Amino acid sequence: MRKEFYIIGFGLLLLSLAAHFLFKTSLLIALTILILLIIGIFNSLQHKHAILRNFPVLGYFRYAFEEIAPEIQQYFIERTTDGKPFSRNERALAYQRAKNISANTPFGTQLDINTSSYEGVKHSIFPAHVNDELPRVTIGGPDCTQPYSASLLNISAMSFGSLSENAIIALNKGAQKGNFYHNTGEGGLTEYHLQGGDITWQIGTGYFGCRNEEGNFDAEKFKEKANLPSVKMIEIKLSQGAKPGHGGVLPAAKNTEEIAKIRGVKPHTTILSPPCHTAFNDPKGLVKFVAHLRELANGKPIGFKLCIGKTEEFEAICHEMIQQNCYPDFITVDGAEGGTGAAPLEFADGVGMPLEPSLIFVNKTLIRLNIRDKIRIICSGKIISGHAILKAIALGADLCNSARGFMFSLGCIQALRCNTNNCPVGVATQDKMLMKGLSVTDKFKRVYHFHKNTLYAANELLAAAGKTSYKEVDVSIFMRGDEFTHLSDLYFPDNLSNVIKH
Repeated sequence: MRKEFYIIGFGLLLLSLAAHFLFKTSLLIALTILILLIIGIFNSLQHKHAILRNFPVLGYFRYAFEEIAPEIQQYFIERTTDGKPFSRNERALAYQRAKNISANTPFGTQLDINTSSYEGVKHSIFPAHVNDELPRVTIGGPDCTQPYSASLLNISAMSFGSLSENAIIALNKGAQKGNFYHNTGEGGLTEYHLQGGDITWQIGTGYFGCRNEEGNFDAEKFKEKANLPSVKMIEIKLSQGAKPGHGGVLPAAKNTEEIAKIRGVKPHTTILSPPCHTAFNDPKGLVKFVAHLRELANGKPIGFKLCIGKTEEFEAICHEMIQQNCYPDFITVDGAEGGTGAAPLEFADGVGMPLEPSLIFVNKTLIRLNIRDKIRIICSGKIISGHAILKAIALGADLCNSARGFMFSLGCIQALRCNTNNCPVGVATQDKMLMKGLSVTDKFKRVYHFHKNTLYAANELLAAAGKTSYKEVDVSIFMRGDEFTHLSDLYFPDNLSNVIKH
């Protein structure tokens, strides 16, 4: 294509110059062609991009289309039931509830429900009354002296750094208005989190906000922040669903001077949190660390978050709890389908156990060891609707966290640019210009409405199942499509044989 480019390019240049001298046409055409020729020559001589070397100038169209491919897919190709991680219908549901407008849909379901993957609630012919009061769960085990009454739905871990300051402020103000908690994520507790909303302070492997100069845990710094009135619970992050065993990632483009100062690191460098803790390295050390943090926090609820990998390791932690007679007040179970701002694809796609089997395993293990009554289970991982909440409770959770659901309430459009610092709606960016597009005074109300309307939808589903309390919820209220296949195999052959006989 290089040869054709030179022939056509120089030919057009000569024609445009001839037209200028003979017919007095504008010289601008010739100058434009000359500039394109110079760019094309440069393209053909460089050695970095094969596409541009073989297709001078034209190769740029490939990069342009690649840049807008997600938008083309989302707005022109994707159906309402398509889209990953969340379909257009799911995103629309979150937007409508955040805006406090009707989330009703016309003309019936768009899903193929005659499949083995279908999941539905077994409604009662005699439904219960819908409770207008939003449910709450008390968190605090036998060693907790400051138990916390939590909402059934809360904001999952998202750090300042991953999210913008406006996003953090709006989330916290929404949490204050709706009386639910806001998890800080491992990036540390900042002034933007302290807007009046309840806080769960997450302590990750980087110990941001409570680390010494060597990057290890600093008890005095932790004690100072842990006893702030807004901090209601402490969560030790062992791993998260989207990148278990990897540690957090903050791209250099997002690591501003302010964030670096908060975290105690060098600015404008990619921050990789260690994959493991330095304060402990085995089940015995973890349980002792839980007890240590509880003492430093004067009896506030202490728990840990993990994505299940090797099941025997979780069982070992539980046995160590029994051995030391020391229990976390809660365990947050994250599924492999959980979200993140940045993760290697191999980790996001191929590491960790999904939420459904994880919840079942953790719940059954605690029951089998007779310690379930001492520990609350919190779940996170694609919790975005009332149905998802009810299903999580049925599988063993006591309450739920949502990250991406609340991001949608802030205006996230699933642009999939969280790791680039170019979030177009100012949610996952540190670009001041983009951040200004996120109005705190409007978005915090949307956070509040999303929480309220989603929980009310869960209450409606609960009532439809004939239940009056979430304590009555178990897997018996759900049906799956493979049950229908079994019914077909069981009954239809008999009917067919009767038809043949007659």
